[in-house]
Amino acid sequence: MTTKQVCPNGLRIITEKMPHMRSVAIGIFVNVGSRYEKPEDNGLTHFIEHMLFKGTAERTAKQLAEEFDRLGAQTNAFTSKDQTCYYAVSLDYEARKTIALLADLFFNSAFREEDIEKERQVILEEIAMSEDDPEDSVDERLWQTMFAGSQMAAPILGTEETLRTFTKEKIKAFMNEHYTPSEVIISLAGNIDDALIDFVIETFNQFDNEAREQVHHTKPIFHADAVERKMAIEQAHLVLGYEGLAVSDPDIVSLLVLNNIIGDSMSSRLFQKVREEKALAYSVYSYYSSYEDMGAWMIYGGTSMKQLAQMEETILAVIEDIKNNGVTLEEIQRAKIQLESGLLLGLETSFDYMNRNARNELTYGEERTVEQSLAELAAVSEASVERVIERILTKPHARSVIFNDKEK
Repeated sequence: MTTKQVCPNGLRIITEKMPHMRSVAIGIFVNVGSRYEKPEDNGLTHFIEHMLFKGTAERTAKQLAEEFDRLGAQTNAFTSKDQTCYYAVSLDYEARKTIALLADLFFNSAFREEDIEKERQVILEEIAMSEDDPEDSVDERLWQTMFAGSQMAAPILGTEETLRTFTKEKIKAFMNEHYTPSEVIISLAGNIDDALIDFVIETFNQFDNEAREQVHHTKPIFHADAVERKMAIEQAHLVLGYEGLAVSDPDIVSLLVLNNIIGDSMSSRLFQKVREEKALAYSVYSYYSSYEDMGAWMIYGGTSMKQLAQMEETILAVIEDIKNNGVTLEEIQRAKIQLESGLLLGLETSFDYMNRNARNELTYGEERTVEQSLAELAAVSEASVERVIERILTKPHARSVIFNDKEK
């Protein structure tokens, strides 16, 4: 069971006491991601995430890393299209020191000019690495196609052009606008007591109370367009994209079930038909992304250039069969069992609970228990899955493919 406390300045602190554990996980979740950026600032959210580990007023980046390591703490961060997270996991008796270190980098990062330039080069290498990975690249280009004209199409890492413009002043201005107490959640789970919770409240209640205008964004328009890229690779990589559902949509759990049936398990339609029966691909699967106002559902397959057309035809034939004939009750029940297992097995560590609790607060503004999630899964029916099929699969889809044109 979680406890929620709201500080006078609007900062939310979510805690879950788990005395049977020997670890403590803390996450600082900021309600800002790449979709909140202006086009000319694309990549700034991710750049800031990197910069917060590059040194504070009292510690260099090396000193921060060494102190986390001396505590045996695991720390990292991530940026998505709609949020940023900084987290650490430590042994319970080192939790206070670990939290103090995390707070130092969050509140006191120095943003030294030499560090900004170094990290600019690091992220340029990260972009190059992503471009060289065809599975990443084909997905990135699909999003640029599906939601062209909106920030949902923009890469989280930014571009070389935008990265060149980032300065300390731009970083501070962006954080002043978005890193506000009402947009930050501190999530804490593990072997914690009231004294540690009080320390967290005292440590993170450092924000000013200056009111700032809430940032809004409009729902992006889905485009059923296609994009191709030539690349010196051995395989062709294909992703088909359909307009999906928002994370709070009443049918979202039914989409999870349908996704599992189509391509998210070894017994799925795509795995069995494309890989096992026709041997057209080693890797073929479906996946989805959901946000507060929209979503996307996708199918990926990688194969040789000579088999690309046949693989795509087979994938579309699977979709057509489901559109015309639906899915079976046995498939629905099997998918429910797999999803229930995934949910429960995905809650084995303090980090898992910390992360789940924060995401529930960001998405729904309240606690959602495991029992509630299981009840929603149990309520999925043939009728609700058929409704999702009608809502998603009967609409036009987008297409992204990367291939070696020497084989084409």
